[in-house]
Amino acid sequence: MNKVLVTGAAGFIGFSICNKLVELGIDVCGLDNLNNYYDPRLKNARLEILTKKGMPFSKIDLADAEKVKKVFNSYKPSHVINLAAQAGVRYSLENPHAYINSNIIGFLNILENCKNNSVEHLIYASSSSVYGLNKTFPFSETNNVDHPVSLYAASKKSNEAIAHSYSHIFKLPCTGLRFFTVYGPWGRPDMALYIFTKKILAGEPIDVFGFGKMRRDFTYIDDIVEGIFKLLDKKPSGSPDWTGKKPNPSNSSAPWEIYNIGNNKPTELEYFISLIEKNLNKKAIKNYLDIQPGDVEETAADISKLNKATGFVPSTSIEIGIPKFISWYRTFHN
Repeated sequence: MNKVLVTGAAGFIGFSICNKLVELGIDVCGLDNLNNYYDPRLKNARLEILTKKGMPFSKIDLADAEKVKKVFNSYKPSHVINLAAQAGVRYSLENPHAYINSNIIGFLNILENCKNNSVEHLIYASSSSVYGLNKTFPFSETNNVDHPVSLYAASKKSNEAIAHSYSHIFKLPCTGLRFFTVYGPWGRPDMALYIFTKKILAGEPIDVFGFGKMRRDFTYIDDIVEGIFKLLDKKPSGSPDWTGKKPNPSNSSAPWEIYNIGNNKPTELEYFISLIEKNLNKKAIKNYLDIQPGDVEETAADISKLNKATGFVPSTSIEIGIPKFISWYRTFHN
C-alpha cells in the first residue's frame, strides 16, 4: 500500500478505517460530502480527529465527476476504499433520488477513475441488505441475491454488478464487502443502538419493530476495520476454476470477489435492548410494532470465505461492544 484513498471518510466506518491507517503511518487521503442525512456535527467531530493527525481531506460529492477526477489525478492512489454512500433502508422510501446519485452515479465515477489511474485494488461497501427475501441461514455469498426489498439494497446489488463489469473488461481488481449491522463508538445516529440509548436516557418510548423478535448479526466496528485492513493487500486475481456453466456468485474468472463481514452470531432485538437497559441501569418504555417495509426478519453472516482468505475472526461480542458504545456516548454527549 503506497497511498490509500478513502471515500466517506467522515462517516462511521470510513472514519474508523482512516483512523487505523493514519495511526499505522499509511498515507491516507479522505473524501466526504458532509451531507446532512444525520447531524453534521458528528461527522465534523470525526473529521477533526483525522485532520489533527495530518490526514488530507477534500469535501467532494462523488456525483461531481470533475472534482473526483481532480483528486485522483493529484493524489494518485494505489488503493481505494469506497465507503461513501447514501445509507439507510427506511430513508430510501422517502428520498430515492439520493440513492441513485450517491450509490450509482458516484460509484461509477469511482470505478472510472480507478480504471484510468491503474488503481491496484478497489474495496467497496456492499451490504447484507442485498440478501433480501433469501431465507437460507446463515447468508452465504453463494446465495441468490436477485430479490432485494429496498432501493438501498438494490443500489448495493447494482454496485456489485457494475464492479464486476469493470473487473471483467478492464481487469480492475474489485472486492465487495457485505457489511452486517455495524455498531460501536462514533456510530450513526440513525442506527438502533444510538436511537435506543438516546431515548431510554431521555425517558422516551422506543419503537420495537417486529415485536422484538427480529434478529440481527450485530458486528462491532473494530472487527469491521480489521477485516477491511486484512483485505487491502489481498487483491483478487480471478478464479481459474470458475465456469459460466455453474457460476459461483461470490467470485469470477475476472479479478472480482464478494465477502460477507459480520459477527456470525445473530441476536434477537429483545435481548439487544435488554443489554442496553442493563448498561444504562434504566428500563426502556417499549412501543411494539410490526416489521417495517423494506426490513427483513433476520440477518446472519456466513464468514467462512473471509476467514479462509484472511484468517478473519470477529473478537467482540455484543456483551462487550454495547458497554463500549454507551461509555463513548456518555462522554461525547456529556
